[in-house]
Amino acid sequence: MEILQQRSTTAQVWEAAEEFIRLFHRENQGAGDPRARLAAVRAELAETGTYRHSPEELVHGARVAWRNSNRCIGRLYWNSLRVRDRRELTEGAEIADACFGHLREATNGGRIRPTITVFAPAAPDRPGPLIWSEQLVRYAGYGDHHSVTVGDARNAPLTEALLRLGWTGGAGTPFDLLPLVVQGVDDKPRWFDTPADAVLEVPIGHPEDEGWADWGLRWHAVPAISNMCLEIGGIHYPAAPFNGWYMGTEIGARNLADTDRYNLLPAVARRLGLDTSSDRSLWKDRALVELNRAVLHSFDRAGVTIADHHSESRRFLSHMAREERKGREVGADWSWIVPPISGAATPVFHRTYEDRRSNTAYVHHSGAQDRAQGRDLV
Repeated sequence: MEILQQRSTTAQVWEAAEEFIRLFHRENQGAGDPRARLAAVRAELAETGTYRHSPEELVHGARVAWRNSNRCIGRLYWNSLRVRDRRELTEGAEIADACFGHLREATNGGRIRPTITVFAPAAPDRPGPLIWSEQLVRYAGYGDHHSVTVGDARNAPLTEALLRLGWTGGAGTPFDLLPLVVQGVDDKPRWFDTPADAVLEVPIGHPEDEGWADWGLRWHAVPAISNMCLEIGGIHYPAAPFNGWYMGTEIGARNLADTDRYNLLPAVARRLGLDTSSDRSLWKDRALVELNRAVLHSFDRAGVTIADHHSESRRFLSHMAREERKGREVGADWSWIVPPISGAATPVFHRTYEDRRSNTAYVHHSGAQDRAQGRDLV
């Protein structure tokens, strides 16, 4: 996991800024010679210790950061990212409201649109705003982290912290929406209830077994990461939630299947009548396939965009070939690019990648994971 410190010297900012400005002018027809822009950036840096991206630079920078995301298999679509420029917002309530607007726009009636909303950057004289929540949409986990009885065990510490802060909890279902935790520039972190109309959820059923509907399984449609920092040319945007669309395995092989999340494989195996007395029966593998079939079937039935791991693996190699034709090297983290189910049956398995670092990227800054768990929230 990439953990970086948040402070940079003026010299470091200039080095990253020069690299990005030259990249922007090289990749955007009509941008012209970069020398005048570089001179303006250098003067602004000398006077204020920072500089402001033009709207066009912000859009290209956010897209390039996606292009550089070593852990993302869906980068073929990087140039389609919709960028919502909300750099004027610094206060918690207005940021939360804009985040809920982000969800509505990205959902797009089920035809998910890759979207990022960029809030105020950090500056030498003040920090930028923060979104503590790991994603804009998270489900509560009630109970001790090691013995959660209802909901998502990953979110048990955050749920407990929110309850201590005064959140009254949801209905007590396994899929209660957690509030969004936002910290404005001049404020402490505060929680904001997630409006139901901002979150599209997909009921999970099996294509052949109608009895799955009795379980009440569901998952939200938009995977919007919200605790990573967008870095563009030396400028840090610590609040910049972004989303693509789900690959089915993210839900069916991780969120619903992991033993420290919803741990559904034993229940699926019982439903299928599998022999769970020994791992050699491969009951986990068979249950995992059926759970992933159910996820893909359910999203398709609901008309909600989702990718399958075989198609997305082929598209990633198409992305690599396209980038290489343009003279750009593609970095990747093998452990994230290879799907968590049937990895060897996908073409991305059978090659190596270089996990390279870029100055324009989405990164986890120090403390981001602790904040996502609600540590020091109370």
